[in-house]
Amino acid sequence: MRLLVVEDDPGLGSVLERGLREAGYVVDLVDDGEVALGYLRSYEYAVCILDWRLPGRSGLEVLDWARRQGIVVPVLMLTARDAPSDRVAALDAGADDYLVKPFDYSELLARLRALQRRPVGPRAPLLRCGSLVVDPASRRAVAGAEEVALTPRELAILELLVRRSPAVVARRSIALQAWHDEWDAVGSNTIEVHVARLRAKLSGAGVRIETVRGTGYRLVACPAAR
Repeated sequence: MRLLVVEDDPGLGSVLERGLREAGYVVDLVDDGEVALGYLRSYEYAVCILDWRLPGRSGLEVLDWARRQGIVVPVLMLTARDAPSDRVAALDAGADDYLVKPFDYSELLARLRALQRRPVGPRAPLLRCGSLVVDPASRRAVAGAEEVALTPRELAILELLVRRSPAVVARRSIALQAWHDEWDAVGSNTIEVHVARLRAKLSGAGVRIETVRGTGYRLVACPAAR
């Protein structure tokens, strides 16, 4: 699960980045509104945590631009501005939630989970392939009645494969979804190792991960046994 955090306070940004990574997220941290536009153009995020006061462009300007471009990523505004008029301005500009500084970290995580439960465009909250169900909000995968025990990185890979199934997912797309530095994963056999472990854990789950040589992987449902 990849998040974009746009925060110009170095101390708070560092705390958010470390805490969110410990919670299993892949985090891109930027401290400038203009730079944030480039990240939103280039990557697909589960949620964007967006400060209001930023150099380059304000958080409100970033939000307005994103919505006019048709970027539907859920946005959590994180700011010290707590007047009702500020909340109204942010929500009217397209923010999905609003959290005032200082805040409780557990509340931030709960709000992130709530945003992930909301449908985005045509997406359903639960992702399905055959008998496999992935819940991005609770970060669980279930096959039939049995939960599949996955690491955060395995879950990130599986979520992407289920979202795109039965299409082929390129190795770089997998790296972007599950690694902080995608080039470290693309340039080694790290992805192959994680996919092999994931295959083993999904045996008996009614799905299989197919390798598409020179491109990447795809997830398909296994035919029902007769």
